[in-house]
Amino acid sequence: MAGRFLSLFKPVGRILPEIRVPERKVSFNEKIFWTALVLIVYLVMSEIPLYGISGAVQDRFSALRVIFASNRGTLMELGIGPIVTAGLILQLLAGSAMIQCDMSNAEDRGLFTVASKVFSIILTGVQASAYIISGMYGALAGTTAIVIFLQLLGAGVVVMLLDELVQKGWGLGSGISLFIMAGVAQNILWQTFSPGTGLFVGALSSLLSGQQALMSWVLGSGAYPSLIGFITTIGAFLVIIYMEGVRVELPMTYAGYKGFRSRYPIKLLYVSNLPVIFASALFANVYFFTQLFWSTQGQPVPGQNILTDILGQYGPVENSTQIQLTGGLAYYVTPPQSLQGVAADPIRAAAYLGILVAFCAVFSLIWLEVGGLGPSKVAQQLMDSGMQIPGYRRSGKPIELILKRYIPVVTILGGIIVGLVAGVSDFLGVFGSGTGILLSVGIIYQYYELLMRERAAEMFPAFRRILGE
Repeated sequence: MAGRFLSLFKPVGRILPEIRVPERKVSFNEKIFWTALVLIVYLVMSEIPLYGISGAVQDRFSALRVIFASNRGTLMELGIGPIVTAGLILQLLAGSAMIQCDMSNAEDRGLFTVASKVFSIILTGVQASAYIISGMYGALAGTTAIVIFLQLLGAGVVVMLLDELVQKGWGLGSGISLFIMAGVAQNILWQTFSPGTGLFVGALSSLLSGQQALMSWVLGSGAYPSLIGFITTIGAFLVIIYMEGVRVELPMTYAGYKGFRSRYPIKLLYVSNLPVIFASALFANVYFFTQLFWSTQGQPVPGQNILTDILGQYGPVENSTQIQLTGGLAYYVTPPQSLQGVAADPIRAAAYLGILVAFCAVFSLIWLEVGGLGPSKVAQQLMDSGMQIPGYRRSGKPIELILKRYIPVVTILGGIIVGLVAGVSDFLGVFGSGTGILLSVGIIYQYYELLMRERAAEMFPAFRRILGE
């Protein structure tokens, strides 16, 4: 039965918009069609400007947009940020047993989905209000502010339904993953081939015309990306793809089938990219709320307000109306995006990398228990499936003791590695951000496995029984 917290959402579930689960078998080609349609709708929304704002909107959160699949000044201003944040909050509450939720129970799963929707809508409203109050769109009249708020809220609901459409079985995979992958790919293509600022178009033209020196093209300058960033992007893809395949395989046997052997893989990235997602989301919120606080305090200069000096101090960019981080906690959890930035303030770069790696390691250990991936739970799952370690009696204790030798070490090591890859990639100016590359490789790998599975099930229907469909 549903816990008391989830039961509160029963009345709300009757009025929330919902995508129904298909009552028939959806063919592979039809899933491809709906997935493509959802992607097209997302891309169109990311190009439709918000009605009521000026064309020159300052982008204060450009470094965070790849992670949240958002686009400045458009209907996708908030992107998937509210949905992801709502999902993570509820997953952590459920995993830590702060709320009662049995995912094997259909009623609990339904109420959990309703709760996720409600939290997503609330967070969309909160973030939309914060954007307007912070003055990101300039001084707005009351009616204009309400119109912008309603546009952002409506777009958030549409994105939520698009994600639900894909996840309910009409499409392939997850809408959230699809949007992140599309955003990263769009960002990489734009930085590489953009007519104005692309590395091999705008920047190369500037180099050939003598307006830019060779070293500036290699290292990057101003609005132009760097050749080092392009090479790092390719290198990061290859490194992450290699790490996805690194694993320790424990020999196992099936108790019910003597002589039938198998292996249980423990991947190097045991908790996947979740630690860097949590860390990036935390840093993004620090950046967002410290800037909001600085704006609401009257934009004090350094030394005028001790709280803004500690949390995050901002100042105007020289010869520009934009603002930039100049100090405080937010300054040290935001990476320099180029080698020049690292050279200009190596202390900031070292502090950011240290904080990122530490948080990734900590979040890895937290998710080990919250996500049900710890040695004791994995050992119980293996026992329930009829597996055992060769040479040991059939008991969960020996399996747990052996798993304890590997899982905690691999978890911490994997968290440190993804933190280092994300941080160093950002320092080298990687296209699409280091976190974006990590996420996109993981998503592409998942989609590859999903497509192969769907195609096999389509060609050989008998496989559906083996795959559990």
